[in-house]
Amino acid sequence: MSIDSFLEEFTDRDWQEIGADERDPVRFAMVGMGWWTTEEAIPAVEGSDFCETTVAVSGSVADPSEIEETDVERAIDYEAFAAGEASDAYDAVYVATPNALHLDHVRAAADLGKDVLCEKPMEVSEERARELTEVCEEAGVTLMIAYRVQTDPAARRARELLREGVVGEPVSVHGGMSDEMLSFVDGSNHWRLDPELSGGTTMNDIGIYPLNTTRFLLDRDPVSAYGRIRTDQPEFEGTDEHASFEFEFEDGILLTGSVSHSACEESHLRVVGTQGQLLLDRPFFPGRPRKLVVEREGTRSTVEFDQRNQMREEFDYFAHCLLTDTEPAPDGEHGVGDVRAIEAVYEADETGERVDLRR
Repeated sequence: MSIDSFLEEFTDRDWQEIGADERDPVRFAMVGMGWWTTEEAIPAVEGSDFCETTVAVSGSVADPSEIEETDVERAIDYEAFAAGEASDAYDAVYVATPNALHLDHVRAAADLGKDVLCEKPMEVSEERARELTEVCEEAGVTLMIAYRVQTDPAARRARELLREGVVGEPVSVHGGMSDEMLSFVDGSNHWRLDPELSGGTTMNDIGIYPLNTTRFLLDRDPVSAYGRIRTDQPEFEGTDEHASFEFEFEDGILLTGSVSHSACEESHLRVVGTQGQLLLDRPFFPGRPRKLVVEREGTRSTVEFDQRNQMREEFDYFAHCLLTDTEPAPDGEHGVGDVRAIEAVYEADETGERVDLRR
C-alpha cells in the first residue's frame, strides 16, 4: 500500500463511535491544581466533546485564583475529597499530584467508585504502581494512565504506517527530550527535584516519553535496560539532571537516546527500518507544531495532519471509553511496565551492568 492511499483511509479519531457525543458528558474532578492542571488540563476539557470539569481538589483550596478563570464551580481540599464530599458532582477523577501521592489519591477515588485517569509515571516504584493497579481492580473502577502522546493523531498515524510495513521491519529507534526545567519551576524546593516525591527527576519526568512512545509504536515491551545518569547543578543534588539509556526490545530492536532537564527544548523519535525511516519531530511538547516525516526508497514525505490538542484528545478518549463501556488503553499494567523499566535504568547506573527485565 502506498503512503498516500493509506493516509486517505486514516481518520484523526479512529477510536470515536458515531453518536457518542449525544450522551451526557463525563464529569471530572481535577485532583491536584498545579500549573499543568490549570494551564493544560482544565482548558483542554473546556473545549472537549465528551467531558467537563465540575470539581477542583487541592491542598490550597482557599485560594480562589485556582478556579476563578475556569468553568469549575466547586473546590474542595484533599481531606474532603477522601471523605467523599462533592462525590455526587463528578463521575471520574484526573490525578495530577506529585508522583508519590498518586496511590493515596487513586485509592480515595476508587473507594468512592470513581473511574481514574492517572498521570504518568503512575507511581515512584514498581511495587506502588502494582498496588495502585490492584486498588482499582478490586474496586471495579476503570483505570487509564495519562499517556497523551498515544492519543495524538501524529503518533497513531505513525503506528499504523509501521504496522503496514512502510519502512520495512523496524531495526532501531532513537529518541530524546530536553528542556530547561529550572527556568519554569519554583526553585530547588519543587517536588520534581525531591526524589522522595518524584522517584527520580529526569528519567521519570521526561525519559518516560521516548520509552512509552516506542512501546506504543512498536507494540513491544523492553526485555533489558542499561543507562547512565549525571548531575551537574546543585539544584539537582540527590537526583538526576541528565540521563542516557538503551532498551532492548523483543526481536532485538534497540531504543537508544538521552534526556536532559538542562538543555534547549527538543524532542524527537526516529524509527529506522529495513526499507526506510519514520520521524516524529517534537512530539512530546503539547502546543508545539508536530511533524511526521517518512522516508522510503529515496523519497521523503512530510505527512499533513490535524494539530489537535494532545490533552483534549486524551480526556475525550478516556471519557469516550467510559461512555461506550470500552476498556481504555493504556491501562495500569501498561503503566507498571514503564516504572519497572525506568527503575532498571537507575539500577544499571549503580551497578554498571545491563538489567534483564524478563526476570
